[in-house]
Amino acid sequence: MKRAAASLFIIFVIFLYFMYNPGALEKIQDAAQEAWTTVHEKLQNMGITVGEWLAKDDRTVSDKDGEISTLQGEPEEKTFSILNIEIGTSYEEVEKKLGQPERITYNEYGTYWYTYHDNYKNFVNIMFDGQNRVAGLYTNQHILTSKNGIKLGITKKETENILGPPQNEIQKGNYRYLLNEDDYQLYFIDNCYVTFFYDLHNNETLTSVLIISKEMEDRKKGLYGAGSRELREGFEYQLFDLVNATRVRFHLHPLKWDENVRNTARKHSKDMAENNYFSHTNLEGQSPFERMREDRIFFTFAGENLAYGQFNSIFAHEGLMNSESHRENILRPEFEYVGIGVAFNSDSQPFFTQNFYKK
Repeated sequence: MKRAAASLFIIFVIFLYFMYNPGALEKIQDAAQEAWTTVHEKLQNMGITVGEWLAKDDRTVSDKDGEISTLQGEPEEKTFSILNIEIGTSYEEVEKKLGQPERITYNEYGTYWYTYHDNYKNFVNIMFDGQNRVAGLYTNQHILTSKNGIKLGITKKETENILGPPQNEIQKGNYRYLLNEDDYQLYFIDNCYVTFFYDLHNNETLTSVLIISKEMEDRKKGLYGAGSRELREGFEYQLFDLVNATRVRFHLHPLKWDENVRNTARKHSKDMAENNYFSHTNLEGQSPFERMREDRIFFTFAGENLAYGQFNSIFAHEGLMNSESHRENILRPEFEYVGIGVAFNSDSQPFFTQNFYKK
């Protein structure tokens, strides 16, 4: 009874305020109309109706390419933001916006990727520096916003029209490393190294972006991080999440992790790294399927992807997606399980093995 009376009193006070201050009500109406106009324009740009958006419980929508997207504002300070997170955002603010990460994995910078997603939708990796501020961002879904018109789905040529020619080298200590790849471009923006990855099988459209602060990049003296057991496991789970985020983007079910086939994959990566070869067939003449059967992995359908020498799990994944046969394995609807194994050679270059299968 007391609560009802208090509620009626508050409503009465608000009524009196607006009755004697009609200008305040007009300002609220104008602000609401402006906000609604902004939302309506964003929805039009995504190619969906207001009714379609309101019908979704999580207000998440699919853009014209069928990939996941969500409504966001423009970056506040930097050129780019992902899920309204920018380089320099505090850990507290990230936690407030995104909650707890789904996974935390060690990376080649000697720190950790915090991975956030909702069943692999709205997928983002976030890295923090020693001051607990964002120093790295990555996404391969349509949750990137920018101040200059850069967004996932535009072509390489459109990117160059906006940003000009990319860098063709990167300085690491006393060494300069030349960059000459078709599937990614490097730019230096906002005191950050920004790598744009392109889908060579889809008209060279921008498919993902990696942003690393210069301060964080300078911590890594060479192109590769120091090989270790922790980094091995970090790369393995990062690659697993990247595979699933990509499958969900293409409207496929995520794969389940299989520890037994991970061990099969690890052994093959270790064999290649230690014996300096790169092949699906090992030095004993065994195929991937024979190695899996030897380890008592029972399957009706299986496949294997290999990668070698990429800087990290992200570059490995993007490279595999631009190789037709490897892309087919990642996006094959029949697969149910995957195990990923990583090993490093004496130069800390990583070898990646992915074993997919269906029971």
